[in-house]
Amino acid sequence: MYHTSDLERNGYQSRALSRPSNSMKGRTMANFATQRKNMVESQVRPSDVTDRRVMTAMQSVPRETFLPEDMAAIAYADTDLPVSLKSDAGVSKATLLAPRVFGKLVQHLEIGEANVVLDIACATGYSTAILSHIAQTVVAIDQDPAMVAFAAAAIEKCGIDNAVVMQRPLVEGHADEGPYDAILINGMVQHVPPALLDQLKDGGRLVTIEGQGGFGSATQWRRLGTTFDKRWLFDAGAPALTAFDRPREFVF
Repeated sequence: MYHTSDLERNGYQSRALSRPSNSMKGRTMANFATQRKNMVESQVRPSDVTDRRVMTAMQSVPRETFLPEDMAAIAYADTDLPVSLKSDAGVSKATLLAPRVFGKLVQHLEIGEANVVLDIACATGYSTAILSHIAQTVVAIDQDPAMVAFAAAAIEKCGIDNAVVMQRPLVEGHADEGPYDAILINGMVQHVPPALLDQLKDGGRLVTIEGQGGFGSATQWRRLGTTFDKRWLFDAGAPALTAFDRPREFVF
């Protein structure tokens, strides 16, 4: 697993801030706790999320920890949150899905407490943290080294010890740690590669959003022996994960 020092090796730039007083820290933490509760009660629960484990996890995990400091004030906004991290390699970009959409996706994973979950396109690690509160083990991957380092540091800061974050190509998953009971792809994809479905256990579920142009539907794939059953769940928009774009067909 990556540690905080990996941020420096990846050239992640942080700003030195004056140290707040203990009373200020206390007020800030209390304010974030209130925002977390409001997020669950006003965004997640009304969106047909009924799994108490999902709601408990989302009310427990400090979403602001998984964002750059200058974004903490909007951590619980009812929208997708674009995130940018500056490093020596340039600017890394990702998106945290809107809480109501993310909560519904996690619910449809149908995670059991003894399950092993693969979290694809984990970005800053918020999704990994939520899944770790529900599953036994979480394997998270992202293809961007700056995102991986940030996510690993945030997860370590939260004291989570049943999740690991690795740098891997998104479309490849991580078969070495499989097969998995559940796989989450955080974003919109044009298609789900068969190689990822093959990493599911018999009865395992893969949940993502399929579509293009910003419009799509959440889907659940379930492995049944050597076949896969696909269910359309609900309409949803999300930023595209271009790694999952279909190859262009050339006509001569």
